[in-house]
Amino acid sequence: MAVEPVREPPGRSLVSRLRRTGDARPHFVICGADPLVYTVAEELANAGHRIRLTVIVPARLRADVPDLATLRGVRVIRADRLDERAFRAAGLTGAAALALVMPDDVVNLHAALCAQAVEPDLRLVIRMFNTGLGYGVRRLFADCAVLSDAAMAAPAFVAASLGEVAPTHVRLAGRTLYLARRADVRPEHVVCALTAADGAGRVDVLPAEPAPELRRPADLVLAEATGRPAGQAVAAQRLVRARRRRRPLRVLGRAVRAALSRKLGIAVLATLIVTVVSGAVLVHADPVNGFWKSIYVTLLTAVGSSDVEINRNGVAQAAQLVLTIAGLALLPLITAAVVEGMVNARLALSRGTATADYEDHIVVVGLGNVGTRVLRQLVDLGLQVVAIDRAADARGAKIAEQLGVPFIVGDAAREETLRAASIGTSKALVVLSTDDVTNLQAALNARAVRPDLRVVLRLFDDDFARRVQTAFSIDISRSVSRLAAPAFAAAMLDRDVLATIPVDRHALLVASVQVHAGSPLDGGPLSRADRPLSVRVIGLAAAGKEWVDWTPDARRVLTAGDRVMIVARRAGLRALVEQATPPAEPMLLDDH
Repeated sequence: MAVEPVREPPGRSLVSRLRRTGDARPHFVICGADPLVYTVAEELANAGHRIRLTVIVPARLRADVPDLATLRGVRVIRADRLDERAFRAAGLTGAAALALVMPDDVVNLHAALCAQAVEPDLRLVIRMFNTGLGYGVRRLFADCAVLSDAAMAAPAFVAASLGEVAPTHVRLAGRTLYLARRADVRPEHVVCALTAADGAGRVDVLPAEPAPELRRPADLVLAEATGRPAGQAVAAQRLVRARRRRRPLRVLGRAVRAALSRKLGIAVLATLIVTVVSGAVLVHADPVNGFWKSIYVTLLTAVGSSDVEINRNGVAQAAQLVLTIAGLALLPLITAAVVEGMVNARLALSRGTATADYEDHIVVVGLGNVGTRVLRQLVDLGLQVVAIDRAADARGAKIAEQLGVPFIVGDAAREETLRAASIGTSKALVVLSTDDVTNLQAALNARAVRPDLRVVLRLFDDDFARRVQTAFSIDISRSVSRLAAPAFAAAMLDRDVLATIPVDRHALLVASVQVHAGSPLDGGPLSRADRPLSVRVIGLAAAGKEWVDWTPDARRVLTAGDRVMIVARRAGLRALVEQATPPAEPMLLDDH
């Protein structure tokens, strides 16, 4: 018999849920087996003493997962199977939220169903790689957020690979916002400043709007898209400059190299050398017949059509014997070379590796979840891309074929593989495989070929990523789990995170925060929510209304139910949510 999930009344938030349970310290549970479980736990642990946190991990944890015991106030439970027994042992009954961040969609879905049986009134945050499956899963549960760490991290890698602003668009209440340089946006379309440079190397994130004379053209802003601004048109033209440049001679050379395998080429070459040497000996040993006649006899002998001539001297007969044997080997080798060459050349033509010479393109290494999304976005932006993966059946291999992206099967840690992708004339290298050693080796080999190449490197350990970026002068080294963790943590806290904007090594969050009755913001001015370098208010929706005022008066008095639209850092969002939440009621002691 199917179990109908308990539907929570519309509008019930985490705050109301905690009031009902009377728990001033909400209990959160996280289940995972890779670095994302640590980064999400770290995000929640930094929320302060009001959070009780339990983490469920397998008995044997991956080596690249930091020690969870270093997180203060975090309870760690070992369990190889996420079932009702494990959840009851973790104290899931009465918990406020559960995050399932295992690297397997089916495991997360099964765990969600088991968790619902233990605690029906529970907020679920589920990690899903398959977005199609995620849409279906979201409808199964009353209070559920389905997130993809690959989808959240991909825009950051795209932006880093371009070395400039990526066209990141956010749709909010009928308004489209996008990330741009200040020089590309009209002043009246600027929503808020995201970065401001002082000219001395210091860059402030989420600054107060500087005076006009201090506004620098290169500063990043969040702008409103109205039709097609001139700046966007210029940016679009700049992004589509990379195109295939066809050169017939190079195309022919690449086709020949693709047609012959190494072993077959050696065999054919050795046979030809034997044939040529034997023919030369035959000409030298029997000069009576003349040069051209000797060549004619040589060719006939090579194909086995020459009669044995008794009257020739011993040297000529020996040469003829060797030539006949070489001819017998030459014909099948030529046949094999033609067949294999046709197959290889056809594959090369279909993949595009023998038909075009690429310049100013982007090389993407690793076609897993993250790499495939980065590949799609780069192609959508009109950029030329060459993909590399050591597995011919990689997750993104079919996508690359559908998009017409050249796909090279090989080890990116080897210099010859990178040269096959024309790394010397590329615009950037984006290394996104799941092997840190391969990623780092590929980055270093690419730099050996071209020292000024822009390299974007994915590493699982965030601390290692920072040190590699400094030690090896890698332009950008990022951790997917670090980029995605803020959104997972915010979803567990019932915060309406609408989008993530990558700015340098920061992940700015576009969010909507509701003001609750009795909170410090209730009855206070809107200006109290705006804090430069931490939180910037971009809009306000009155209680019970969907319409958003995008130019609210800072003196506007907030009331319960108002929703404040903001762009914030992680710590700023956390602080604002605390401001919008009523303080916990003190415990009453019994006089007796």
